[in-house]
Amino acid sequence: MKKVFLSTLALIVSLSFSGCGQQPTLQKAEAENTKVVSKTHSVEQKQTMQEKKSDVIHDIRIRTANNTDGKITIESIEKAFKANGFQISTNNDMSKSFAGKFGKTDPTAGTDFKIYRLMPVLHRGYTVNILKEYPEFGLIAPISTSVYSKDGSKMSISSLSLKAMSRMTGVPEDNKDLVALYTSLTKALTEALPNGSFEDLSYNVLKPDGSLVTRFAFVLPNPKGNFEEALDSYDEIMEGEVESVGFVFPVFTDLTEDLTNAGFEEYDFYRTVSICNLDVIYPVHKFHPEVGAYAPCTMYKYKRKDDKFMRMGYPSVHNWTIGTQIEDEYSLEPLIKAQDLLESKIDSTIE
Repeated sequence: MKKVFLSTLALIVSLSFSGCGQQPTLQKAEAENTKVVSKTHSVEQKQTMQEKKSDVIHDIRIRTANNTDGKITIESIEKAFKANGFQISTNNDMSKSFAGKFGKTDPTAGTDFKIYRLMPVLHRGYTVNILKEYPEFGLIAPISTSVYSKDGSKMSISSLSLKAMSRMTGVPEDNKDLVALYTSLTKALTEALPNGSFEDLSYNVLKPDGSLVTRFAFVLPNPKGNFEEALDSYDEIMEGEVESVGFVFPVFTDLTEDLTNAGFEEYDFYRTVSICNLDVIYPVHKFHPEVGAYAPCTMYKYKRKDDKFMRMGYPSVHNWTIGTQIEDEYSLEPLIKAQDLLESKIDSTIE
């Protein structure tokens, strides 16, 4: 069974992968479902609009504050987010993880930053409202952030800009719920890092080498007539394949009940899962700690009742390269390798 990749009309990339491992039997998706039309500017249009440096709107924003008095802590940052309606999906001490995984071969592993945390946050209310019309908003549900400090004297938090949120998910920039969510996020960042400011970034927005979102569509076997149970069975296979090559799943979010409670019953299920690979984030974070705005990446999984296909998607690593101008081989090579490996492993479960 061959999977169907979906891509925006401006960023169609033809990809093929060889499968491996045990596979569920799935029906073939129909050709007319292989494309969707983008509601956002193409990359070419975007670059034309951003030719002047003063016009560049970065995908990542970084807020930094002085912390010589030590009053800003991980706990105070979490408190600020919670006060603005966000739940902390997880708060991973990556320095500890780096030391544990790479310490035997690299004695300096985990010492690049005094603090380096990946802290995805979720605002369920606004997320549910947006998902009613824009299912790909699950790509940032939860929203990834990185919290970092070289020596403790300054604290920084990176997150996506409104432009990036809109471009990645297809939600218009003026969507009232997206604007409200972004406003709440900005308020949380401001309260988390008082007396701080958003940094002026020097790098330019680059043209991606591939599609910014990797998408799959296929018919999920459901012999018992229970789609959530069928998804659990598929997830067991898919996660096993992906974990076998070093990926982990630090966050699971089930939004099906939230959507139903909000009076929207158009989904048989809607879930997201965050995916992380230490081999990828470790080399990149040394020079680009702000990439935590993309890591861990979030995969959506949903099926609408009026659609026979289950749909999955996640942001590709090309977002990292255009968002932070990553061009050095040390950082770039593991990114591309991970992109190919993840696609291949997922492909092996749905062929």
